Amino acid sequence: MTPDFAAIQATLLRAADAAAACTLPLFRTPLLVDNKLAGGFDPVTEADKSAETAIRAVIAEAFPDHAVIGEEWGNTGEHRFSWIIDPVDGTRAFISGAPVWGTLIGFAVDGVAVAGIMTQPFIGETFLAVPGQASYRRGQTQAPLRSSGQTELAACRVFTTTPELFRTPELQAKWQAVAGATRLQRFGMDCYGYALLAAGHADLVVEPFLNTYDIAALVPIIREAGGAIACWDGSEPTSGGNVVAAASPRLLDAALELVNRA
Repeated sequence: MTPDFAAIQATLLRAADAAAACTLPLFRTPLLVDNKLAGGFDPVTEADKSAETAIRAVIAEAFPDHAVIGEEWGNTGEHRFSWIIDPVDGTRAFISGAPVWGTLIGFAVDGVAVAGIMTQPFIGETFLAVPGQASYRRGQTQAPLRSSGQTELAACRVFTTTPELFRTPELQAKWQAVAGATRLQRFGMDCYGYALLAAGHADLVVEPFLNTYDIAALVPIIREAGGAIACWDGSEPTSGGNVVAAASPRLLDAALELVNRA
């Protein structure tokens, strides 16, 4: 069975709107913040939980038999078509009032994400991909998404959420190799960094320890915009892991060689 991608796109947009109705009223307000991680800090708020509930309701209405994988409410159903949800990617940014968090919803076929949406509702931006098309939307503006096409490491603008993710000596060496080989490094962007790469404003994102809901929605956005993305071992990144996203396939190859050599 071939997915109806017009219906998939419409569902992505409706689900993102439903999430925004939950997140925006709570952004930059006093919030109770729970911690999901014993011995560390993995924050979650009512915005995360209510937004995922709203997204699931939209998906269930449109595609009740599809599987759903969500950060807050786990996995439901079994199907070769699956929806992968991070209702607030960048909860630390959310509770700090920084508008670089986003809602991520991916659609995968046989474990590979082929459509996805990232929205930043406070700014009003949407980054959307279905097979054969990636687009940027803000208000009345709608335009194709295109990566920069950069091929040279030395000219790269690089994002990672924080260098502290590279917490072992081996990982620190890999980040230092990337930082030393590239022109500009910026931090704290979460999913927004990947969206900026798809839009041509950044060239490389390098991050370890991603979960499927952190990256699945972004995979098709980057690929359909002309970029390339893989795990450090070259494998498919939809399921998460250590990930490199690049503005071109050639740049991805160079980044993977650099990371694996360090």
